[in-house]
Amino acid sequence: MLKEGDKAPQFELKDQLGKTHKLSDYKGKKFVIYFYPKDNTPGCTKEACAFRDNFSVYKKKGVVVLGISKDSEASHKKFADKFDLPFTLLSDPKSETIEKYGAWKEKSMYGKTFMGIARITYLIDEKGKILKVYPKVKPDEHAKEILADLK
Repeated sequence: MLKEGDKAPQFELKDQLGKTHKLSDYKGKKFVIYFYPKDNTPGCTKEACAFRDNFSVYKKKGVVVLGISKDSEASHKKFADKFDLPFTLLSDPKSETIEKYGAWKEKSMYGKTFMGIARITYLIDEKGKILKVYPKVKPDEHAKEILADLK
C-alpha cells in the first residue's frame, strides 16, 4: 500500500461523461481520490452522499474530489444523476489504477474470501505527493474526517 510522502501513481481513466482524466490534470490542486466497491450499494451511496453534502466546503478549500470503482461510465452516470453527485466518478474496469493504489484486496463475506475493492482514500497535494492515507473508511463520516484534516 502507498504511504504518506509517496508520489501518487499515474492514471488515465474516463469519467461518467466519457471525459478522460489523468493525474497530471490535477497538478497545482489538492485532491482526494476515494476508492469504493460499487455504485448504488448502501455503503457506497452513504459515502458518495457524504462527499456530496460537504462538496461546497471542499470546493471552497480548492480540493477536488474523485471517486474510483470498477463500474462502467454508464453506471457512474446513473449513480451520479440519481444522487445528484457534483464530483467526478472514474471508471477503472480493468482495476489497473485500483491495484496501483493498493485498493484491490482480499475481502471476506459470509465465510467466503474473494478479491474486491477496499475503501481506501488518499489526500494528494498540489505536487502529486500523498499527504494522507485513509486505509479504513467509515462511509458516512469519512468526508468530514478529511475536511477536519485539511484545517
